[in-house]
Amino acid sequence: MIAKLSGIMDSAGQDYLILDVNGVGYQVFASGRTLSRVQKGEPLSLLIDTHVREDHIHLYGFMDKAEQEWFRLLTSVQGVGAKVGMAILSACPVDRLGFAIAAGDAAFVRQADGVGPKLATRIVTELKDKAAKIDLAPSSKPQGQAPTKTIGQFSPADVESDAVSALVNLGYGRADAYSAVLQVRGKANDNLSEILKLALKELGS
Repeated sequence: MIAKLSGIMDSAGQDYLILDVNGVGYQVFASGRTLSRVQKGEPLSLLIDTHVREDHIHLYGFMDKAEQEWFRLLTSVQGVGAKVGMAILSACPVDRLGFAIAAGDAAFVRQADGVGPKLATRIVTELKDKAAKIDLAPSSKPQGQAPTKTIGQFSPADVESDAVSALVNLGYGRADAYSAVLQVRGKANDNLSEILKLALKELGS
């Protein structure tokens, strides 16, 4: 089983890329998020999930562990195959997906091609508790690249995760904390203190 491939980005299609590994071209299916971050001719290292079927062997590639873990979680839901899982990862940023599912926001998942109301509800229902318990924010260091974040720089996902942790430490349930942060994040301009202030008001209402 192939778990990782490193080589040179050769070319890309709508939902896949060709990775040249010592002269052998591997077709690797990837999300739009991953495809948007790679360029032809550059070194590339991908984490790989290998799916073996009677009529094919497909490789699915990920630039970071978070996206790979979300792919595995999503495809554990009945009705979510690899194609739909990749479509969800293409339409829904990983740093928002956990918040949306933990908060029961099925409409967020419905943005993906092939995901109707019933399937979106099933995904949210089955994964809500798991999403509320785990931290699958995307890594700041994609495979094969140096970290871009420096001390003092934080992404919105970092701030929101800190806000959830703070609320949990205050005694609120993790799912409720996720939901409150999701409701107020757009009003707080990624300011942790403001998010906490508004989230506490939301939880108290």
